[in-house]
Amino acid sequence: MFFKLRRKHIALLTLLAMLAMTIVGCGGGSDQDKSGDKANDVIKIGVYEPLTGTNAAGGQMTMEGIELANKLYPTVLGKKIELVTVDNKSEKQEAANAVERLVSKENVNVIIGSYGSSLSMSGGPVAQDAGCPVIGCSPTNPAVTLGNDYYFRVCFIDPFQGTVMSNYATNKLSAKTAAIIQDVQQDYSVGLSNYFEKAFKKTNGEKSIVEKVNYNTGDKDFSAQLTAVKAKNPDVIFAPGNFLECGILVAKARELGITCPILGGDTWEADAFLSQVKQYKDIYFSTHFTAEEPVTEVSTTFLNEFKKAYPDKTANAFGALGFDAYLLAVNAIERANSTDREDIKTALAATKDFKGATGIITLDQNGDATKTAIIKKVADGNFVYETKVEPK
Repeated sequence: MFFKLRRKHIALLTLLAMLAMTIVGCGGGSDQDKSGDKANDVIKIGVYEPLTGTNAAGGQMTMEGIELANKLYPTVLGKKIELVTVDNKSEKQEAANAVERLVSKENVNVIIGSYGSSLSMSGGPVAQDAGCPVIGCSPTNPAVTLGNDYYFRVCFIDPFQGTVMSNYATNKLSAKTAAIIQDVQQDYSVGLSNYFEKAFKKTNGEKSIVEKVNYNTGDKDFSAQLTAVKAKNPDVIFAPGNFLECGILVAKARELGITCPILGGDTWEADAFLSQVKQYKDIYFSTHFTAEEPVTEVSTTFLNEFKKAYPDKTANAFGALGFDAYLLAVNAIERANSTDREDIKTALAATKDFKGATGIITLDQNGDATKTAIIKKVADGNFVYETKVEPK
């Protein structure tokens, strides 16, 4: 009798187990739903930055700010924030692959990235197709957000940056002529050069750009370009590009006896650039942040906490932009009161007077930040604050 009851009991348990498996299998739903309460208690912020390759220094500086912000503000809506980081390796295809992994495999709620306009322009369409909002830290080319209502950024853009440097050259350096040296493989360099040229010609005349020469990413010999520029004797040189190539280029210009001021863009704020040019002077660039003049209480918080977290490093614009991108992501989730991608995107689009480390940020109809630009120079072996320029 006992044996028969036991067999019946086992059969009943087996039947119940099979029914439970059938219900789960037919239930469908997302991976997040299947994983239970543990997954629902986590909000994922994806990050795709260049941690290796030619842009690694910029990506690593940005990550320091993102990770610091995550340490200070680890939760939102009562849930833990998990950073999911993918190295885009400073390559366009890898950037697209990284975003694909974040939206499809990791199922993140929002993405931060990337250093480098070309990398952001490669990852952007993938995020748009998936309906996942992205916050760029430092990609300044207008094409990053143009036509992509899922892409936003906390940095100013090249039309503003190019005009700022053109006006500085004309009004502060008394320049009437300029030469341009650009990296034709970088959308950032070409775009910023074009905006500088347009603004400079508008102020100084069509013939004020006396020379415009090209080079390619990875080049190390700029003798031919600099010889051509030197022959035209410009009042200033504008040479936006990656910090590695530009460091070599600027140092070589001084070695060849070119003494006029040399101007660049925000990518120059890197130790890899400074180490090559610190013995020279009359080197200027635009950037997003300066420790010498905090603009909000968040600036002070960032500076104090950065010093504690990285005592051997100097707070920089890219770290501050990474810090701001993370804070804006958290702020948008709070304002949306939702982890849904579409809700977060809607909240981001409505961002106004957001206080960040780099200033007060309002996003326009393209998702671009309207904010102050900083100009720094190389002096006494360091980057030194020169002035600030407010958006009109």
